[in-house]
Amino acid sequence: MNATISEPIAPILSSPCELLIVGAGPAGLAAALAAAPSGARITLLDDNPAPGGQIWRAGPAVRLPPQALRLREALARCANVRVLCGTRVVGLVGERELLLEDPERGWVQRYDKLILCTGARELLLPFPGWTLPGVTGAGALQALIKSGLPVAGERIVIAGSGPLLLAVAATARKCGAQVIRVAEQASLSSLAAFTAQLARWPGKAIQALTLVEKSYRTSSNVVSAQGNGRVESVRLQQGAKVIDIACDRIACGFGLIPNTQLGQLLGCLLASASGGAQGLAFDAFQATSVPDVYAAGECTGFGGSERALTQGRIAGHAAVGNIAAAQRCWPERARWEAFANQLHRRFALAESLKQIPRPDTLICRCEDVPHNILTQCSGWIDAKLHSRCGMGACQGRVCGAAAQFLYGWEAPVPRSPLSPARIATLASPLNSD
Repeated sequence: MNATISEPIAPILSSPCELLIVGAGPAGLAAALAAAPSGARITLLDDNPAPGGQIWRAGPAVRLPPQALRLREALARCANVRVLCGTRVVGLVGERELLLEDPERGWVQRYDKLILCTGARELLLPFPGWTLPGVTGAGALQALIKSGLPVAGERIVIAGSGPLLLAVAATARKCGAQVIRVAEQASLSSLAAFTAQLARWPGKAIQALTLVEKSYRTSSNVVSAQGNGRVESVRLQQGAKVIDIACDRIACGFGLIPNTQLGQLLGCLLASASGGAQGLAFDAFQATSVPDVYAAGECTGFGGSERALTQGRIAGHAAVGNIAAAQRCWPERARWEAFANQLHRRFALAESLKQIPRPDTLICRCEDVPHNILTQCSGWIDAKLHSRCGMGACQGRVCGAAAQFLYGWEAPVPRSPLSPARIATLASPLNSD
């Protein structure tokens, strides 16, 4: 049979925009709407099928909140804002140029100013059995359910840390699942202290009341998952005792890690973020250490949609020179930064979680690298030289954060391409002149 070679897709150099916003979650939406009245040519892109990010992900099993619908409708009325969904950043090309790709093509996008609203990803801490089918991240399960995953009648255990666990439990229950346990690693005293502070944020207090979960337990964490071919039960450390619970799914997440890779490629500095992890450093106007590059939302630290919206508005106003409008948002941002700091303080991860992996527990699941191999390594370079840890499909996004918590290693340095891409896309910059 004769093989045929198709012609490569012609590379495209997109018309420049004055403001490029990467990420269409709450921060990106707020930034675009704040900047739009200036009349600037704005491009807003996101790798999801529709604006909203992870928190306002649309799908057959979800009804978007009124606020999300209002922001979408307002965005649709902005003639100077071009929205590109299903589009991701592959890497850098030149000064103020990014290589983008959608399902059809790749192209180079030039910009004058850039706002990074790249969000965050879940922190997954490995435990024996975490690679069994039926074990996911907590946020990942919520996203799957919103996208149509049937869970009616399934017995689900949700574990880890933070208020997201309760939100996931509520989503699962609405779709008919049996949430038989929500295991929070933080102590009862920490939870009580956090709850006592919620009067400062009445909206959050009301939200907490709507998410009250009878199966909720504090000082509780996953020890292992068991099953033949897929998960069948989970073992939990609950205070001083160990219990086994039969289940069909386990959703386990230990907070969020800011997505800083694109910012780091651009040269942006990191700083200790509200929420604990390293996020993109920013000043009073959400500007990063790189000229004309701003950052907003969870790429600067985790703190909820209200913090992201406020930061996005400040970045959008500042990027188009509306300094007075940006300054008017400062008190609101300070309010939600205080909330983020409470989250970090009260849901800080216990040192005992570092003892969960067994010697044969896989830490890098892409390359099948176990815990006992990595404990002999001094850091990322040593681990890559001897085990290929972090060199698989996720490029260290999962095992990198886990190793940082477990071993104290610095996270892997990001490199282009940031994600798998077609050869034609990678060849685009070579022919764009």
